[in-house]
Amino acid sequence: MIPKQEFSASATQKSRDDRHFGRLQFNLGRYREALRQGTDRWRRLKEARGIARDRKEAALHRLPDLLEQFEDRLTAAGGEVRWAATADQARQIVLDVLREAGARTVVKGKSMVSEELHLNEALQTHGYKVWETDLGEFIVQLAGEKPYHIVTPAMHKSKEDVASLFAEKLGVPPNLSAEQLTLEARRALRERFRVADAGITGANFILPDIGGIVLVENEGNIRLSTAMPALHIAVVGIEKVIPAVTDLGLFLPLLATYGTGQRITNYVTILRGPRQKQEKGGPQRMVVVLLDNGRTQLYHTHPQSEALRCIRCGACLAVCPIYQTVGGHTYGTAYSGPIGSVISPFYEGFCDYRHLSHASSLCGACAEICPVEIPLDGLLLENRRYDVHRCRTSLPEKTMWKLWAWLMRHPEWIDRVPFTARRLAFQVASRQGWNEDRIALEPAPESFRRWYQHHKPTS
Repeated sequence: MIPKQEFSASATQKSRDDRHFGRLQFNLGRYREALRQGTDRWRRLKEARGIARDRKEAALHRLPDLLEQFEDRLTAAGGEVRWAATADQARQIVLDVLREAGARTVVKGKSMVSEELHLNEALQTHGYKVWETDLGEFIVQLAGEKPYHIVTPAMHKSKEDVASLFAEKLGVPPNLSAEQLTLEARRALRERFRVADAGITGANFILPDIGGIVLVENEGNIRLSTAMPALHIAVVGIEKVIPAVTDLGLFLPLLATYGTGQRITNYVTILRGPRQKQEKGGPQRMVVVLLDNGRTQLYHTHPQSEALRCIRCGACLAVCPIYQTVGGHTYGTAYSGPIGSVISPFYEGFCDYRHLSHASSLCGACAEICPVEIPLDGLLLENRRYDVHRCRTSLPEKTMWKLWAWLMRHPEWIDRVPFTARRLAFQVASRQGWNEDRIALEPAPESFRRWYQHHKPTS
């Protein structure tokens, strides 16, 4: 099926699945409570969000210069920078680097950009063994699934689901506690870290002033993925730049607050190149792949370029009524929810994913909660406008909208349509599936305009 049909079919199925809905509401409810407690700790949160918006916007305005500065400084420290204009180029660069190093086994830290590239599938096709090391990513990899959420990939699974999965895939007892399941995952992954030839990660921020990348986590798996193998490859979207290392004092607690409700994540790592002579640990080689893949097109599309401010906290997903109903897998892209609906058409092919811009109630909750004040509801409307001018629209749809626009400008003609004709139109709409999940449509016996003429108050 084409992406729109897949979305429609999955949305219909998930919206009728009470078990899925209940589990999602439970997990999102826990997140929203953690977020409430996290934001309550800030004394001047509104001011902090405004500053973060301005600092991220300042970095985007200087993006080409800052990226070149990052390349110069990382290269001076012995690192390597490769530029990838497309997803195909990025995958090929990773494959080439792995071949150059003679690597065969790979451990990965959690990375949504690698999901955007379908990197695991590409590596496995070429015979590489790839292991996800984030607990949530490890779970969905064992299940043969994609991440469900930007921050918590296995949000859709209960403890019982994970216990059953581990019993099947790892051969452990089926009634383990959450703590025991975590220990089993750790045991399974320790050996992978030990024998891995290469580690692949993303990055949360790019620091051009010191030539470094920043990775944040709560489990320590990213540190092991970057420190134990001889080769570290970081695949990073070009929009991840912030102006300076000093800005981390704002962005790190802001990301932690809106991502998990924490003051700050358990581990923060800044990497500025491969192992130096005076250092005892770290990779012998570090390669950073700077990924475009539609970001430049988005960068030059106003005002949608504001979406590049995103710090991937996932807060907009938790408050979106569409995401809460259909879940993460329905979107069919690496980035789901409101932010995914804005950016994914630019990354995946706008006309193929134009339907995501309509997967919104436009309630504005996503814009209200965004820590860097991205007006997501407005950008979704801009995407819809962009869609009209960029993508082909069928003749029946064009005709329908022209007729609707004409009737809105000449409402008196609606009253001239016979009641029987209006009822027939409602019956046709009902046959398209409207009545499956909704109350049956029935036209009013007369229009509001005519009703008001008969009932308007006299002065």
